[in-house]
Amino acid sequence: MRAYLDTSALTKRYIREQGSDLIDDLFLELDSVVVNSICLPEIISALSRLRREKSLNANEYNRCKRAAIEDVSLFEVCQLSSEVLRTTIDVLEHSELRAVDALHVACAIESKVSRFVSSDKKQLLTAKKFNLKTHEI
Repeated sequence: MRAYLDTSALTKRYIREQGSDLIDDLFLELDSVVVNSICLPEIISALSRLRREKSLNANEYNRCKRAAIEDVSLFEVCQLSSEVLRTTIDVLEHSELRAVDALHVACAIESKVSRFVSSDKKQLLTAKKFNLKTHEI
């Protein structure tokens, strides 16, 4: 299966929280993963916040960061093309999503994936409106 993972889902691969077991199981089924070009900065932002809040120590932060960088280097990255931006605008005009969340849905649409994976309920509802099969983590 070829799936698009938004940051809310992918982050659960590095930070153990509710849904982490589900993402681990999903990775056993995936043939390929698609993310967008801002996914890694969003993950690093989440990790940095957890480090500042002392939920992660320096070693845990570095381990998670390395794992994320390694993974993303193996994934297909959807770039911010003119087609993706047009689709993002369409998603924004037909949903209540914020720009970054709409960008994730647009990348999934343009990448023609078999599944859109997220833990964001608004994104999942919007993805369904745009005829994407969804997988909630």
